[in-house]
Amino acid sequence: MPLILNRKKVLEVYEKAGNRGWVIPAFNSENLTTTEAILQATLDYSQRINKPDIPITIGITNNYSHRSQSVNYTHTGKWDIGLRLFLSDIEVLTGQGSPYEDLNIMILLDHIQWDTDKDLLKWDMGKFSVIMFDASTLPYEENIRMTTRFVAENRSGIVIEGACDEIVNATGDVRNDLTTPEQALDFLTRTNVDYLVVNLGTEHRATSKNLKYHDELAQQISRLTGTRLVLHGTSSVGEDQIGNLNSDGIAKVNIWTTLERDTTPVLFENMVRNASKMTGKKKTEEMIIAGLLGPRVDRDSEASLSHYTTLYRQDILFNEMKKVVLKYLTLWYT
Repeated sequence: MPLILNRKKVLEVYEKAGNRGWVIPAFNSENLTTTEAILQATLDYSQRINKPDIPITIGITNNYSHRSQSVNYTHTGKWDIGLRLFLSDIEVLTGQGSPYEDLNIMILLDHIQWDTDKDLLKWDMGKFSVIMFDASTLPYEENIRMTTRFVAENRSGIVIEGACDEIVNATGDVRNDLTTPEQALDFLTRTNVDYLVVNLGTEHRATSKNLKYHDELAQQISRLTGTRLVLHGTSSVGEDQIGNLNSDGIAKVNIWTTLERDTTPVLFENMVRNASKMTGKKKTEEMIIAGLLGPRVDRDSEASLSHYTTLYRQDILFNEMKKVVLKYLTLWYT
C-alpha cells in the first residue's frame, strides 16, 4: 500500500499492532543502503511469518546535536537537500511496482528540535507519519509549554511524540534522571501528545554505568498512561532485556546505532582479508612492510573491480544490516 501518512491511519496501525502484542520498531537511516536494508529485512520477515502487511517505520533526525542524519544523507551538508532525498528514496521504494509496496511503511521525523529546526517546522508536516518533538533541552515547564503549542498547531494532521524529560540542565550538564510515573502522566495530560518518549535507563545520552532497561518502571508508568511509551537507546542493552516490551506498555522503539556499529567490523574484516583485491599487490606489500597489515592477508591477487567499487562495500553493509533488523523483528513481531 502507499506510505501511511494520515494521522487516523497511523493510529489504526498502532492500535492493530498493540492488539497483536507487537511493538513497532523505528529504524533510523542516513543513507540509501540502510533504508533498503530495513525494507528488505521487513519484507523477508513478513514472508517468513506470512503477514505481508507488517508495519515498519523509517526515521531520520534533522538538526539534532547528537546526530544530524539529514545533513549526513548528502555530501552537500545541507539538511534540506538530505531530507528531500530521504523522502524521495522512500517514495520510490514504496511506490507501485516496488517489492515493498504491500508493507505498512511510516516515516518518522525524529528528535525535531524546538530551536535549531525552526525552518523545518515551516514545512508541510504531512510528508511524515510521526513527529517526535524534542524540547528536552529546556527546563521541564518550558518543555511543556513548547510541546503543548506544537501539539495544538499540528496534532490534527499528524501523530506526535513528546520527550517528557529535561535532558540537560541550565548549566549544560547531561542528566540521566529516569522518568517517574507522576511526571509521565503530568506531561501527557498537559501537552496532549499521542506518545511519550520516556527515560527508562537506555536513553542514549545516559552515562554507560546506567545503561539498563527498567521494565518495572515502564509497567508503573504505563498503568497510568496506557500503552503509549516510546523507548530510545535500545542499541545500548542486550536483547535479553527487551524481549517483552509490549507487556511493559511500550508501543514503539527507536533504533539506529546498532545498524552502523555492529556492521562496520564485518566490513572491516572483509576488506582486510581481501586487501590485495582492493588495493593491488604493490600497495598491499607497502602496508605489510609498514606494519599496517599482517602477513596472512591476501597479498597475491590483482586489484579487482569486484572489490574496489562502492557496491562491494555497500553489499556487505546491506546484508549485515538486514541481519540486525531481522533480529529485532523476531523479538517484537511474533
